[in-house]
Amino acid sequence: MDINLELYKVFYYVAATLSFSEASKHLYISQSAVSQSIKSLEKKLGHPLFIRSTKKVLLTPAGEVLLKHIEPAINLISRGEEQLTDTESLGFGQLHIGASDTICRYFLVPYFKQFHQKFPHVPIKVTNATSPACAKLLEQGKADLIVTNYPNSGLNHFRIRKTVRIFHDVFIANPAYFNLNGQELSFRDLKEYPILMLSKKSATSEFLHSLFLQYQLELMPEIELNSNDLLIDLARIGLGIAFIPDYCLTDHTEDLFILRTKEIIPSRSIAVSVNESLPISASAEEFLKLLPET
Repeated sequence: MDINLELYKVFYYVAATLSFSEASKHLYISQSAVSQSIKSLEKKLGHPLFIRSTKKVLLTPAGEVLLKHIEPAINLISRGEEQLTDTESLGFGQLHIGASDTICRYFLVPYFKQFHQKFPHVPIKVTNATSPACAKLLEQGKADLIVTNYPNSGLNHFRIRKTVRIFHDVFIANPAYFNLNGQELSFRDLKEYPILMLSKKSATSEFLHSLFLQYQLELMPEIELNSNDLLIDLARIGLGIAFIPDYCLTDHTEDLFILRTKEIIPSRSIAVSVNESLPISASAEEFLKLLPET
């Protein structure tokens, strides 16, 4: 089927913005030209792609299927254009990484520094997201690679290129508020205390809920947040017992203690993943070389 790439580009911007007028601004063409392009594409494909009304535009099921395939392709073309036109980066193009705020702060920053010193003209773009959301970035072609906690429900069909760190999760508390230092608690005992943890959208939440379910226990956290650092701060002022990766423990957390549990908490890892269905950039390959492997 011979379909002009420009039609797919118009489709992508309408689908991304759910607006014919916004798409026309991105593409620097008239709104009527956008509308005509969509009608032409729908005719060629034999499926309606959008539900149009006076108030909003929505994707049809066929439109959602098409977007899933078009979005990575458009992002790949954009990255290729950037790489070819950016002469200062020596053809490497922009390095785009997806990782959580915690992994960036406690693991990646030294490697960002090394990469920047070695390739000062290559821009580094970091998208902060939860580990499952980072997998979505990879699927959409919006990141060269992602660095995430593993296990990660979003990584089922992506290749892990490197395991860069093994870590353990721990429960921490302030002894001034929880007189439990030196004691060993079961998960069932822990349920009676206020648990502070990351939000349900995170791999850490998936992991802990799954762990409790293995013992036929339903975990009902007191507070769910998007920041491990904030969880530490709330544990410090006595709002509860926080569940965090042990690599977040520093000299600034000496006033907190690690609570021992009767059940074993399995180790997890920080892993680097790529989408093998898309070509990996030279900048991403160079960054991978800097990372350790366990």
